[in-house]
Amino acid sequence: MHIIRARRAVAAIFFMMGTFIGVWASRIPDIKARLNLDEAQFGLLLLVMAAGAFVSFPVAGHQMDKRGAALVTKVCGCVLLGCFVLLGFGGTVWPMAPIMFVTGFFIGALDVAMNGWGAEVEKALKKPVMSSYHGLYSLGAGVGAGAGAGAIWFGFSIPAHFVVWGGLSCIILFFGCTAAWASDIAQSDKRKAPILAVPTGALLFVGLIALVAALGEGAITDWAALYQINELGYAPSLSAIAFAVFSVAMVIMRLVGDRLIARFGPVLVARLSGFAAVIGGMMLVSGYSVWVVWLGCAVMGLGYATLFPLAMSRAAADPTMSKGAALAAVATLGYGAFLFGPPVLGFIGDAFSLQIAFALVAVFSALIPLFASALKP
Repeated sequence: MHIIRARRAVAAIFFMMGTFIGVWASRIPDIKARLNLDEAQFGLLLLVMAAGAFVSFPVAGHQMDKRGAALVTKVCGCVLLGCFVLLGFGGTVWPMAPIMFVTGFFIGALDVAMNGWGAEVEKALKKPVMSSYHGLYSLGAGVGAGAGAGAIWFGFSIPAHFVVWGGLSCIILFFGCTAAWASDIAQSDKRKAPILAVPTGALLFVGLIALVAALGEGAITDWAALYQINELGYAPSLSAIAFAVFSVAMVIMRLVGDRLIARFGPVLVARLSGFAAVIGGMMLVSGYSVWVVWLGCAVMGLGYATLFPLAMSRAAADPTMSKGAALAAVATLGYGAFLFGPPVLGFIGDAFSLQIAFALVAVFSALIPLFASALKP
């Protein structure tokens, strides 16, 4: 029974993490206005948060190997909840910048640690569960964003909104932190995570799969709407639907992905996912009609959905690196692409067109079937 309890605890923490991201995203326009920053200035502030996450990956990996994924998850979850509440009180740039850096640090650390704990539970259950964890994360982001819209509608101030949501999250976090679990501890002589983890061998290709999947997700998130409005001539109300169908398809696929992986294996699922991402990308690039574009986004969501969870599961089981180092290495590649890939695509879109940028995403996605064999356990 303790395995089932641990599975639910990890699921709860994934969901909580998603709600934090959703709530934060829903109040970004208000926070930007309160800080009196333009888009470029606020973009730099977001990079401070991203920098915090990048710094955290090797540190979290090292602590996981030293103290265990479950303990690191619980500690990071508690600290992140406090940081999340503090985000609502940063009234000027100078207090907000360090708060965002520390928040980014613990977002990244919790992400690595909870994936590590999830991989341990997956191993104990002897069946895939990582995809459903990431599905609950995506679902949590939707719930948080929806709650944010409701808070704005009812006139909640930013501090009140973050305090109330932080209070509700305490219930979820308590459930996650009270689950008993003895994590694997790396042997100090040969399994200790290095300070800077670099993927090698087959793990490099696993990291590249995560990179391509994160790049595609980031491209849809940041540029799909502008592509439809500026280059395809669609109305803004129609362009928003593309991201919605992408997100819904991704959540659905992640929630059912474990069954597919258990039945067909990670390699075949990854290959078919890569083909789906390429086909969906080509449909989006074609711009043949609004229906084709929407369907393309849905197919891309189905294609990218299971790839990052598969990469994290494979990293945690890597035979040549410690679990903490392997997860940190894959996370660095994956989240690096998600955070820094879209700005690069934006430069390409400015120099050529966003259609060309999305075509490149489709081309990169064609690498996924080629690298899929690296996911073999």
